[in-house]
Amino acid sequence: MTKRKPLSTVVAESLAEKIRSGRLQPGAQLPTEAELCAEYDVSRTVVREAVARLRSEGMVVPQQGRGMFVSETPVPRNFSIPDEALRTLPETIALLELRLSVEVESAGLCAERRTDKEARDIRAMMEQVDAQQADPDAVQIHYDYDFHLAIAKAARNEFIHGFLAYLGPMIVPRFQLGYVVEPALKDSYYARIHNEHQAIVDAIERQDGRSARQAMRKHLHNSLGRVRALARASGVEATDAEQKAAAASLFTKMKRPESTGG
Repeated sequence: MTKRKPLSTVVAESLAEKIRSGRLQPGAQLPTEAELCAEYDVSRTVVREAVARLRSEGMVVPQQGRGMFVSETPVPRNFSIPDEALRTLPETIALLELRLSVEVESAGLCAERRTDKEARDIRAMMEQVDAQQADPDAVQIHYDYDFHLAIAKAARNEFIHGFLAYLGPMIVPRFQLGYVVEPALKDSYYARIHNEHQAIVDAIERQDGRSARQAMRKHLHNSLGRVRALARASGVEATDAEQKAAAASLFTKMKRPESTGG
């Protein structure tokens, strides 16, 4: 006899297929628990287990007080990540958390201190980066890092710019964007990133430090969410110990400048 699938698996697979086929679009809200119970003729427990499975796979994300929504960039179902890339996931998460703490303020300072020419140059950089829209399998996940460096430079704090430039060689060569973006969602992904960049640049042009900080926080927080979803789906989500080890590994690569004496 063929073993029947658990009801929660049946519901999860059905919802996953709706997401992959586009019947549930990125950003769309899932039906309520009551609606799903009625549609599939199952209990709330079954629905909750099915939704929890989709969440663990990075296909849906919660919004506090609003419900569950289809992820803007669901992790591809069938992906193959080299071992060396998998090992970088905890470090990548640690680096993104570090970037959040530095670049949010960098964007605010840039908005408050930039020159008119710098604002024009930052917009030109954004348009150049966002116009490329390369195949996700052929571009690094942090393909927009030069745009972030341009913002940091206009923040008028050499420590911020110098620190982020120093991190660059460790941040950029991570893994391909294709690991977190379905090919069918490439255009919508690039459009969403452009909108996030646009919000940052608009605030910088208005010299609105508060809005620039908020826009940068949203942009990097979304990036962090995508990488965490990839880590969960890959079974390598960092524990506290792994996160500490990743941070320790990163800082061993940061050599102190040699004393010149005097």
